[in-house]
Amino acid sequence: QLQVAESGGDSVQAGASLNLSCVASGLAYDTYVMGWLRQAPGEKREGVAAIDTDGKTTYADSVKGRFIISKEDGKATIYLQMNQLKPEDTAMYICAVEFFTNTDDFLEYGGKNAWGRGTQVTVSA
Repeated sequence: QLQVAESGGDSVQAGASLNLSCVASGLAYDTYVMGWLRQAPGEKREGVAAIDTDGKTTYADSVKGRFIISKEDGKATIYLQMNQLKPEDTAMYICAVEFFTNTDDFLEYGGKNAWGRGTQVTVSA
C-alpha cells in the first residue's frame, strides 16, 4: 500500500528557514515524481516544487531562489529546504507522489497517486 508521510512544519518568523521531510513507502514502480503542494485556508492547492528519480527539479515562480528540493539517492525520501520565509508562505504543505508524469505536470496538476496528511507551516510578520 502506497503511503506518504511528511514532517518538519513549524511556526516561525519572517526571514527564518525550515526543512520539511517526506518519506514514501509501498511504491509500485522505480521511477516517479515526488514533490510538495501547499494549500492555505480558502485558497486553491498549488504546486511548490517537484523532483523526479533522475534529480530533475521544477519550482513554482513564487519560491524560486528561496526553496530547494532534494532527494536521497535510492530512497523515496525528499526534503524541502525553505529559506527567507514570508507570511505568504503560510499553508499546509502536502507531499505527493505520482507515476508516469514529469515535474512540470506534477506542479501543474498536483501529484495524483498518493498524498500525505500535510504539515503546517506558519510564518508571522
